[in-house]
Amino acid sequence: MKKVELHLHLDGSVNTNLLNELLKKENIVIDDKFYVTDKDKNLSDYLKKFDYPLMVMQTSEKLTAIAYQLTLDLQKDDVIYAEIRFAPFKHTKKGLSLDDVVNAVLTGLKKGPIKTSLILCCMRDASLLENKQVVDLAFKYNCAIDLAGDESLYATSSFNELFSYIKSKGVPYTIHAGEASGKQSIKDAISFGTKRIGHGVRDVDQEIINLYKDEDITLEVCPTSNLNTNLVLDIKDHPIYELYKAGVKVSVNTDNRTVSNTDLNKEYQLLKNNFPFKDEDFKKMNEYAIMAAFITDEEKKELIKSLD
Repeated sequence: MKKVELHLHLDGSVNTNLLNELLKKENIVIDDKFYVTDKDKNLSDYLKKFDYPLMVMQTSEKLTAIAYQLTLDLQKDDVIYAEIRFAPFKHTKKGLSLDDVVNAVLTGLKKGPIKTSLILCCMRDASLLENKQVVDLAFKYNCAIDLAGDESLYATSSFNELFSYIKSKGVPYTIHAGEASGKQSIKDAISFGTKRIGHGVRDVDQEIINLYKDEDITLEVCPTSNLNTNLVLDIKDHPIYELYKAGVKVSVNTDNRTVSNTDLNKEYQLLKNNFPFKDEDFKKMNEYAIMAAFITDEEKKELIKSLD
């Protein structure tokens, strides 16, 4: 099945063979798994898995190689369009400028065989000044913006000034919410005017379902990731089917292919094995994803045609 992915972190999706190769070249000893195991219990444990890829994602050559390889991996999943996100400031430890970082990733993506767009992440633990610089980069390179990071430590409500700036620049955006925190975080994200929410599945009740429908929100749902962070303890308890049947626009995503040891085909199979989803439901979710994508209406029409 041809697919679209909207929620995919570059640093959490580094091809493991390539990552091993790059780590060996820098004589970095690996003492842990690249992916979440039974010992990892929450979002904080999950986020620690990004340490190894970030060690090597500090040169233009490596960023380009990693971005290009990701497009090849996505093609194997029959992905026809993907939006790939990352936080530029995390890749400046060895002297790259923010422009160097973005250009390197864009170079890798453009070499790839599938259509992609780039989302730049503002981080919840970063300063307002740093996050504004990321917004300026997004404006310069025609990218979108995401707000990412540990939602339980940095409340969504505290980013009003940042989103005022984002809106003043006319940059499209999505927000992580309803992952580590629940209803209030979701409401705060929607109050900032977002039409997309990353995750959005914690503490879902009829009030939230109605809010999603009334505000025409598209959710970037990441089932395996939600299991990894113990947002749900059993996939059968995940609200994705309830949301979809209620008429909420949901899309299926991996979040972090490597950290969650998954791919998009695995995500679809997981859902098909545990819920009464049919192929036409998955196609509908891909249509929802396309219509919410940060691309032109003409590009959306072409992708809708490609699904068939």
